[in-house]
Amino acid sequence: MRIQPREELLGIWRSIIDYSVPKNDPQGEWLWNGRSARNSISDAELLLSILYPASFTRVFRLSRPDQTQRDIRQALGGLGDEFEIPRRLVEILIRHIEDYTEDDGPVFSGGSYFLSAVEGEEPTGAQAQMDMVDSCSMAVTLMLSTIAFVRDYQSAVRSSDTRDRLRHLEEIASRRLTAAMVGLLRGFVINIFSPEAPEGQALIRTLNQHNDSPRRITEDFFHRLADIRASVREVSIGFGSSIDELENRNRLFEVGWTWGIAQDAPEVEGVASLATQRKGVARGAPILYFTLNALDGIADLFSPRTARLSLLSEEQQRLAASLRLRWEITQRYWSSIATYGEGRWPLEDVPWRTNDRRASEHFSLLVSSIVISDLENRPAINPPTLSDLGRMHRVLQELGQRGRIIRRAETDDQGVELHRPGTLIPLPGSEGLDGGPLLAWELSDYSAVLYKCVLRLASLTQNQELRDTVVAFSDDIWEHLHQRRMTSKSGGGLWDDPSNAFPGITERFEEPSWYYTERIVECLVAVINHIETDVAPSQDLLRRARELLSEAERRYDREVLGTPAGVTGDLRTELERVGTRLQRCREIIDERPGTSMGISLNALESLDRLEVARRKADREAG
Repeated sequence: MRIQPREELLGIWRSIIDYSVPKNDPQGEWLWNGRSARNSISDAELLLSILYPASFTRVFRLSRPDQTQRDIRQALGGLGDEFEIPRRLVEILIRHIEDYTEDDGPVFSGGSYFLSAVEGEEPTGAQAQMDMVDSCSMAVTLMLSTIAFVRDYQSAVRSSDTRDRLRHLEEIASRRLTAAMVGLLRGFVINIFSPEAPEGQALIRTLNQHNDSPRRITEDFFHRLADIRASVREVSIGFGSSIDELENRNRLFEVGWTWGIAQDAPEVEGVASLATQRKGVARGAPILYFTLNALDGIADLFSPRTARLSLLSEEQQRLAASLRLRWEITQRYWSSIATYGEGRWPLEDVPWRTNDRRASEHFSLLVSSIVISDLENRPAINPPTLSDLGRMHRVLQELGQRGRIIRRAETDDQGVELHRPGTLIPLPGSEGLDGGPLLAWELSDYSAVLYKCVLRLASLTQNQELRDTVVAFSDDIWEHLHQRRMTSKSGGGLWDDPSNAFPGITERFEEPSWYYTERIVECLVAVINHIETDVAPSQDLLRRARELLSEAERRYDREVLGTPAGVTGDLRTELERVGTRLQRCREIIDERPGTSMGISLNALESLDRLEVARRKADREAG
């Protein structure tokens, strides 16, 4: 891969510190604002840009000052030395959590990220305070990282004052984590509709890739999704009597997350640590963007790291079990819809059309991410096929071309609009609060989402030829993303300035987008995961490695056989070295046949020199 993730991440850290730490007062107020005024989501994105690599990769660990490497200390040097860096992060995290906690508990408002869908009108103050699924999802990842950071840091701290602050941080982080999990439970929705309804017609059009009758599609949908429908009934308690319609053969349905707390969301019972649960306003229909974000955050709750470090309380484990069931149902539902039927997948019919009859390549990309996640989580007895992986690669390539990431953009090119102004999605149910307009949400992370999808696909692919092709594709996307790095005085080294990659975009940006920068950081962590992922070697390579080792061992045995027992000195030392190398080859040949071949060749070269020297000695003696 052409990218060097360590250097890139350290560069981002340096730029964040340069931007957020006042030059004239390094111990002063941390600066939160970026391109948008601070809100609960942008705060979390900024903090995760530092804490995510520190939590999910060993090399960027910050909680053990005595183990902090020199280049990491230098990148974060604006916070102090290796002992001051984690202490400053503790105070910044406390500030974030306390700033978004009110008398009735933690808040997950969208704030400045809310846009008006009505020209000439602005969101009201009450609308800006509405809870967002996006904020809850970000909070899950950030709070888990915070708790893990605190527990690891505690073992390196002796100061009683610092220990008190760490206990306080873990307590409030755990409380915010619980509230975020409850928010995600209350943002999950089940939407049931008839085939004749607008949603039904849209879903049938998506599924119907071979011009079948709507009636046949409806009946086939009922049978194919029987297991999913049965699972949906398990999580439907409190959703009202309409859930009984799931058993109606003449009904279709969709599951996922809406943009906030759903209008009819029941309160989650038995949560002693949460005083109140706010009334929801979001319409009870899934929105792809928020569904994907919810899935990403929930996955962190049952990751190996969370289990290994025992990051969840008993109450949180119960909530996590409920969320995991919803996660599994949603993954299976959207993956089933995307790959429905025989022949061409609905996902391959680009662009994807949502059930509110809006079409966009961005929606195709969101569904692709869910399908890749489903492929990643398949059991070992049913791994993804080479055909499935190849089809996903072709879909992602087409999306890269349509987004003008791996193709040149022309003047007034519609593909550029995916990046600026991006894809605007309405937030139904937000209108009318405090007399405000219908709100909207802007999606402008197309390139970053594509890059992450391609990296995950590369890590899934065991076929070397396809893997090399996908990695080369990822390098092309990174070249595009690297162009978009900001060069302004204040935001230099951060993201995002699409005008650097698309000359047709005249709007330039001076301030960084934490929304985009955090997604680039996630991608760089995905690069590290890809590099650390082992690839099963091909049978052809294994065969050649074993043949080479077999020849080397035969030559070695002959040399040992022809060497008198009492021989010492350089000859005996060299034979012992060769024997050690061949033993190493035998140990690693199944996992690293290429390396084994290299060692075998080195051993053969040494054995050949010994044979030449022995023959020369024999001639001289004769």
